[in-house]
Amino acid sequence: MGGGIKVHGVPISTATMRVLATLYEKGLDFEIVPVDMKAGAHKQEPLISLNPFGQIPALLDGDLTLFESRAITEYIAEEYSDKGEKLLCQGCKKVKATTKVWLQVEGQQFDPIASKLAFERVFKGMLGMTTDPAAVEDLEAKLVKVLDIYEARLSKSPFLAGDCFTLADLHHLPIIYYLMGTDSKKLFESRPKVNEWIKKITARPAWVKVLHLQKQ
Repeated sequence: MGGGIKVHGVPISTATMRVLATLYEKGLDFEIVPVDMKAGAHKQEPLISLNPFGQIPALLDGDLTLFESRAITEYIAEEYSDKGEKLLCQGCKKVKATTKVWLQVEGQQFDPIASKLAFERVFKGMLGMTTDPAAVEDLEAKLVKVLDIYEARLSKSPFLAGDCFTLADLHHLPIIYYLMGTDSKKLFESRPKVNEWIKKITARPAWVKVLHLQKQ
């Protein structure tokens, strides 16, 4: 495909960060097209034609347009399977199948709770809103139960799908990054295997590059 890869989004957006981390893991060249969220640019052209739901990110790869960050990361991992980090371990059916299980766990079990917690802990402050302590307490109690399952899983292998880093691990990075900057970090740090896993995945050069983009 010609035309190069373009990502419409902003580096503080968790969904955009997920896509950027995947592109960096693959060592691919791409262009970021900033979207002015405060001005409502995500609900206007050209983005609204790229994502009819008016959300970021959107990805253009030549004549292909995609939205929904998790679908985008899977496309990148499969389309560019010969580049950089494998991320889906195409050569091993068992690892690939297990990766898909934990991709679903992230999307269905972890993210619905963790994203709401990050909204209370981080994004409400950015928007000039007040954190609801009762909501934080309730969400943390729910997240603990999920993290106990992660602790058990990570006691059997260094990464969620086995011995290698995959998209299943990568998808957790944005929300974990934000929560580790709050008092909720105690939920992760108090679980040795989870804490060890977080140290490994957040130290990856591709992720460090994503965080560097936020400072530019």
